[in-house]
Amino acid sequence: MKGLARTGKGKIGWVEKGKPVVGPRDAILRPLALAPCTSEVHMIWGDIGDFMPTDRVVGHEAVGVVDEVGSEVRDFKPGDRVIVPAITPNYLRIPSQRGFAQHCDGMCSGMPFCMAKDGVFAEYFHVNDADAQLSLIPDGVSLDQALMIGDMMTTGFYGAELADVRLGSTVAVFGIGPVGLMAVAGAHLLGAARILAVGSRPNAVKVAREYGATDIIDYHNGDTVRQIMDLTDGAGVDAVITAGGGVETIGQAVEVLQPGGTIGNINVMEHAESIPIPLGAWGGGLGDKTIRGGLCPGGRARMERLVALVKYGRVDPSRLITHRFTNFEDIEEALLLMHEKPKDLIKPAVILE
Repeated sequence: MKGLARTGKGKIGWVEKGKPVVGPRDAILRPLALAPCTSEVHMIWGDIGDFMPTDRVVGHEAVGVVDEVGSEVRDFKPGDRVIVPAITPNYLRIPSQRGFAQHCDGMCSGMPFCMAKDGVFAEYFHVNDADAQLSLIPDGVSLDQALMIGDMMTTGFYGAELADVRLGSTVAVFGIGPVGLMAVAGAHLLGAARILAVGSRPNAVKVAREYGATDIIDYHNGDTVRQIMDLTDGAGVDAVITAGGGVETIGQAVEVLQPGGTIGNINVMEHAESIPIPLGAWGGGLGDKTIRGGLCPGGRARMERLVALVKYGRVDPSRLITHRFTNFEDIEEALLLMHEKPKDLIKPAVILE
């Protein structure tokens, strides 16, 4: 089979590999839709992928059709069209039983795609523990929508959950790329009264407003922290979701957060040894401000709940897709586009049907 791989730091290329072998509880899928993610950008052009072997197939966002199932798989069969979560943990491990399957075999180990095995940008790909991971695509849910559920939607919504967004609260979302936009939508669904979205790209601003943002904070118009404090009459916000920026963003989030509030971080950070936190804004360490960061949940139960929100019209994640391709080989161009990030880009996708 053919797959798109990381062939070295800052390099990608097509490689030939054997078709994956199915285990008793596993499934082999063919892709119906694929999308590149900023995580691949970190893996290929950043430092995160330095441990990866040469020619590791990349990609972790996919919708597929089941090609083969193992002897112990009960709920899925060849021909089923399914959502594949980016996070496919081993649910038999102790951390999974404690509620943190994302870290089943160590920090952030719940995403074996790319990290421990070949990813989904291939003509066939492997999914472990199919009954625990896959979710059928119901009637009325498009491939575009289903594709955005497995990573973008679950990650953005997790940011709102980590930040403990509550009814009537005021929330700031730092970064309105595709994950941040889903964080806006998640905060809106959880009942936030006011959502301040930090970003400036016209396409993203438009979609942020469609998902429920009430205010747009453009850093071109002045200091982000000052703008948020001015808009809230100096009070700050009840919750912050950090979905973009560098390590300094956490410090900004602490500055605008009220005592008793929570920061939910879903942003991957690199190129730093530590995160600076302004002591004054943190009350010298006594400010009753909570910082939580987490890898998004995966698994079948999570996917089925998210797809229900789409099926019944609560949210349409397909609005994230700004660049659409239709051929399997186009995943290379889509990935390069994600790396270059032109101003009109939110999310590229390859839809094969």
